[in-house]
Amino acid sequence: MKRTLLLMTLAAGSALLPRTALSQIAPEKPHLRQVGPSYNYTVFAGWGYTSINQVNQSRSGLQGISASITRDWGKYFGLTFDGGHYAWQTTASNAAVGKPSVDYYLGGPELHAGLYGPTSVFVHALLGIAHTGGVNISPSASPAGGIGMGMDYHIKPRVSLRLYGDDIFSDFTVVPYQQGDSPHIRWNARAALGVAYHF
Repeated sequence: MKRTLLLMTLAAGSALLPRTALSQIAPEKPHLRQVGPSYNYTVFAGWGYTSINQVNQSRSGLQGISASITRDWGKYFGLTFDGGHYAWQTTASNAAVGKPSVDYYLGGPELHAGLYGPTSVFVHALLGIAHTGGVNISPSASPAGGIGMGMDYHIKPRVSLRLYGDDIFSDFTVVPYQQGDSPHIRWNARAALGVAYHF
């Protein structure tokens, strides 16, 4: 009789307990929260400079506009498409060679990472085409490429000031008016300063 009464009491008590209390083994782990914003694209535009070593008798480089767009995959890797139009002389010493201009159409991988506080750095490797205009070089376009690095200083979550430089090779003819490809690689230093927008 006592055993039956004990079993009935236990059965009634278990029926009164909520099912979640009986089935729960361990408390749920909190979901990981992402710290800081995450953006997939970065666009950049600003002032740019390039030397013009493929133009004989040039005494200074050219300034112009540099622009790029980067598609980010993950925290450290991105793919960059970079372009620039440089047509304004930094000094009047190039007047003897006409009005040269340089255009770059480049693309390649980029590695980037935070450095300290609002500062981050990146390294890119680019391949594409360089075009020289305003002077008689034939052909006027050449395969081009190079490597470089830069730095972003984030003034807002989506906006940063960007400074970068690279060295771009090209394969133009040795002397203007000369026909055919040149076996001589020309390296042009390039720099840019402007604003990057992340979205």
